[in-house]
Amino acid sequence: MPPGPVRLNGMTSAAASLAMLERRQQVLANNLANVSTSGFKREQVFARLIDDAVAATETRVDLSPGTMSPTGNPLDLAIEGDGFFVIDTPAGERHVRGGNFRLDAERRVVDSAGNPLLAETGTLTLPNGVAASQLTIDAGGQVQLNGRPFSRLRIEAIAAGVNPVHEGGVRFVPDASRQPLDVAARRVKQGVVEESNVNPMDAMTSMLQVLHRFGAAQKTITALDSVRGIAVNDLGKPV
Repeated sequence: MPPGPVRLNGMTSAAASLAMLERRQQVLANNLANVSTSGFKREQVFARLIDDAVAATETRVDLSPGTMSPTGNPLDLAIEGDGFFVIDTPAGERHVRGGNFRLDAERRVVDSAGNPLLAETGTLTLPNGVAASQLTIDAGGQVQLNGRPFSRLRIEAIAAGVNPVHEGGVRFVPDASRQPLDVAARRVKQGVVEESNVNPMDAMTSMLQVLHRFGAAQKTITALDSVRGIAVNDLGKPV
């Protein structure tokens, strides 16, 4: 017969709180470290209670938009509203919200880690002799070189309510619900980057709150341990 759920008492509740607060502090620290990372989406931590058992701490990505900042660089790209660009990485295709792209030695448009940006025809590669300044991308992701159609960027969406898996800063593992976003619904921005949606003041305030709560939970465990010690060592002694 499988073991039943862990019944809550003061000690297990305090221990669960410490585990949740430690995880929350790790996530807050990572959010704060990426406050200046273009396209970064902050994570939030929560814990689920099932009946009277403590469930594992979980995280959810906050996909709320960051500030759109013009740069004038034709290879800086962002998406206003829903959607993700698609890049090709050694681990497979990944979703990103945009960022500072560049041309590599093979004239491929790549991200800061060298992962190629994908178009509907494959890797977006500029012909020899064509400068990045000759490239224009419209709201629907249509790529033009010197005013002539060249390709179209892959822009994908995931189902509403899906919590994407965060991987390595600004990358997300595509969900099974992924599908091309209708061209009419796309709002690609060229020469613009989407700033991180992390509010540094909120993150720092939350970190201080976590520290205070962590200290309170530690004191609770110390007090409960003292009570148990009295129960074991003193109450059983003969009068």
